[in-house]
Amino acid sequence: MEKTVYNSFPLHPECPDLGRLADNPTEALLRAEADIVAAEKAAEADRYRTLEDLEEAQQDGRGVTRRTFVAGAAATATALATAQFVTTSASFAATPTGTLIHVFLYGGLDGLSLVAPDNDPVLTKDRPELLLGNDSLALARGFKLTSAFKPLEQWLKAGQLGFIPAVSDERLSRSHFQAADACNLGGLPHETGGRGWLDNLVDNLGKGTAFRGVGIGSTLPRSLVGNNGALSLNNVGSLRLNGDERFRAATEKAIKGLFTGINHPVEEAVQDGMGALVTAQKLAAKPYQPAAGVKYEGIGNAFQQLAQLIKGGANVRVATVGMGGYDTHENQGTQDGGQLHRRLGELASAMAAFFTDLGPQAADVTIMVSSEFGRRIGSNKGGTDHGHGGVVTVLSGKKLASSLLGTWNGLDKDKQDSGDVPEYNNMFNVYGSVAQGRFGLTNAQVEKMLFPGSDRAYKPVKLYA
Repeated sequence: MEKTVYNSFPLHPECPDLGRLADNPTEALLRAEADIVAAEKAAEADRYRTLEDLEEAQQDGRGVTRRTFVAGAAATATALATAQFVTTSASFAATPTGTLIHVFLYGGLDGLSLVAPDNDPVLTKDRPELLLGNDSLALARGFKLTSAFKPLEQWLKAGQLGFIPAVSDERLSRSHFQAADACNLGGLPHETGGRGWLDNLVDNLGKGTAFRGVGIGSTLPRSLVGNNGALSLNNVGSLRLNGDERFRAATEKAIKGLFTGINHPVEEAVQDGMGALVTAQKLAAKPYQPAAGVKYEGIGNAFQQLAQLIKGGANVRVATVGMGGYDTHENQGTQDGGQLHRRLGELASAMAAFFTDLGPQAADVTIMVSSEFGRRIGSNKGGTDHGHGGVVTVLSGKKLASSLLGTWNGLDKDKQDSGDVPEYNNMFNVYGSVAQGRFGLTNAQVEKMLFPGSDRAYKPVKLYA
């Protein structure tokens, strides 16, 4: 009895029946199935090429571009399934554990130009032209805070703004690339497998929407690279499948067609991911209106995108903002009117606008600001060179234990790290403590997240009240 093969493609272009493919029925069947596979493969290749041609028409940097979902026929399904949409869920409800935003200051912030012990004899001798001004704000334990942070004074008085000085790690060098890489990974590459610490953190937060990991900017930071498909976007409106409205509907139809009726779990994930894009477009359908009196400028524009997502219920769990301009070898300008003072003022104004804009929802948000390293204690006559012992800033909806957090044992010569601020607080213990307090993680979860490939033990730093 001849076996019938049911398929939408013909058995063979010229041979409609098995008997004419081969004398042996088994061999004929194999040949027929091979021809079917070849025909299906050719048809799918045509669909991929069509999709790629449509995508080619859009500009890089506008939402989901070829970098994230079309890198040739073979990569299309993989990138869509594993990088953008596979982690999505239908729920867009606000998360009960809130949002952690990591602001990374590229270049190496001079922490002693942000917070410093008042009337310290070492600073007076080694950096007389870089001392904080008389208009500085008072912190706990005899420290003072640059006046550039005055926009955040109300949160300082409310116990929601704090600083951890002398933060470093023995594995950090004075190389921008190496140190920034380690900070974003949460350790050295061979310890982390090249996976970002925030991506590891997402594993501990359960399922979420496509917005649960968001990097504001044109490229995804190393901290979000990994298994959970974080999104990289310059603004909420740019999160779309094409940069030209003429091609949007066709591209969406092609993607939905590729992942419909495939009898695979990825089908649901992709459909949910498409829903996430629809949500982004709804949020961007009309110009965003911040709360009354709020104005975003400079780096504040990045925070505005996060405010729009959070207030729109997109369920952002972790997010990143990057800010450059902190490599101050010369013309550092610590006091009012100086270069670094202006840079820090821009950051403080952005954070103040963001928390004001969020209103009651700010209670569920924590911002952590850090840099790849600090700078030398001594000045080089107007600036500072790369060093260790930086400062981590925390602005949180949760009340903090103090305005000055962690350990501080002074800058005496016998305690310095070859002219640098010593490591009194380990960077990754601080990172872990910020995340732990925000999300209620266990010590074991944090240790696995930040020290996955080493024998280092996590030691929490008390940060929250």
